[in-house]
Amino acid sequence: MIRDDIKAAQIAAMKAGDKAARGAISLMQAAIKNRDIEARTGKAPDDDDALVVEVLQKMIKQRRESITMYEQGGRAELAAAEAAEVEVIERFLPKQMSEAETAAAIAAIKAEIGAEGMKDMGRLMAELKARHATTLDMSKASALVKAALG
Repeated sequence: MIRDDIKAAQIAAMKAGDKAARGAISLMQAAIKNRDIEARTGKAPDDDDALVVEVLQKMIKQRRESITMYEQGGRAELAAAEAAEVEVIERFLPKQMSEAETAAAIAAIKAEIGAEGMKDMGRLMAELKARHATTLDMSKASALVKAALG
């Protein structure tokens, strides 16, 4: 499980004295813990790795937005720190599907559910997320789904 990998990496970072990695991993664990608390009141995903991947992808998205803002503001040192955190977080994500693999998955689901137009986008996205949530960047998939249905 990804949680176990994160815990082992934190121990290894502490032993190695890698403050940057230890800090990023601590932030990851805190975000996962917060998501666990939120999941108690709602419906938690059936797959624990899906929950963890969802949290990690959200963290990466936030950091990429911060990097853009820091670079626009001329704060290269802060952008570099955020980029280092992104590298640490990405180590724990499963290999993401390529654009071609994503397009093939979209085409298969589209044919399976009989999606024809933009009115079917919600159903298609829901099925895509159900099947490939851990290996797919949903923001990129959204553009591909729009292209496939448009």
